[in-house]
Amino acid sequence: QVQLVESGGGLVQAGGSLRLSCAASGRTFRSRAMGWFRQAPGKEREFVASIRWSDGGTYYADSVKGRFTISGDSAKNTVYLQMNSLTPEDTAVYYCASSSTRGSYYYARDVVYDYWGQGTQVTVSS
Repeated sequence: QVQLVESGGGLVQAGGSLRLSCAASGRTFRSRAMGWFRQAPGKEREFVASIRWSDGGTYYADSVKGRFTISGDSAKNTVYLQMNSLTPEDTAVYYCASSSTRGSYYYARDVVYDYWGQGTQVTVSS
């Protein structure tokens, strides 16, 4: 089992920044990648960003590319999401997830993730 705990969410004005953190504990040695997803009210959960532990490769949704940066420390089992130039459209509950799946490259589909955090609310006011 892997436990994931997100932090860093909150209320910010449009144009502002937030940094989310996700700390993993438990059987983290099986993790091959970690990702961030978000779900806005009335919408489906969507991919935001991912990072592969094997080579540090990262991948982003088009909607956040150039504004968000995912980073991680595999030794500390922690992943971060730096969010800049936030807009009201970024308002959502943000979830981190851990994947032990082999063969995936972008880790952009939620089905490849085994464990999920409880989520942290990000609200961007206009």
